[in-house]
Amino acid sequence: MRLPEPARSIAACVTDAVAAAQAGDRAEFQESATRLAALNPEQVGMVLGAVVRSLLEDVHPDGLAGDDVQAVLERCVRATAGWLPQVDPDVLAALLVGALGFHEPFRQDADGQARPLRPMDTAVHAPLLVADLLTVSEQGLDGYLNAAFAEIARAETMEMP
Repeated sequence: MRLPEPARSIAACVTDAVAAAQAGDRAEFQESATRLAALNPEQVGMVLGAVVRSLLEDVHPDGLAGDDVQAVLERCVRATAGWLPQVDPDVLAALLVGALGFHEPFRQDADGQARPLRPMDTAVHAPLLVADLLTVSEQGLDGYLNAAFAEIARAETMEMP
């Protein structure tokens, strides 16, 4: 699929970040996440949310239960903590719930106040979820990215009543 800008930049950064996460390459991952965080956070969030949602639907075709969410979080943290110790299970959980459309992702600050996720939170943690779910799905990222961009384009062109 030929993508216009900024979709092409988002796809390239997501691809690089997911590949680095799958390889456990901390330096490359941090560089890719930094580039991803510099892009439009709303657009990046929409794309990554759509990819995570599609992967969850494919990996759990009969629906997602609380135990399934817990298993995804535990597996992702275990696979990541050895090479990226700053992985935050709370951010992963917020992104999972946000991708499912239950609420906007947020994190609690030191005072216990709910704050929107920072672009770097999403840029670091969403590719980790994608990498983990791709391992389980045994599918490639390109199909999910193409589907995400097609879904977003379709939603943007639909006429609202």
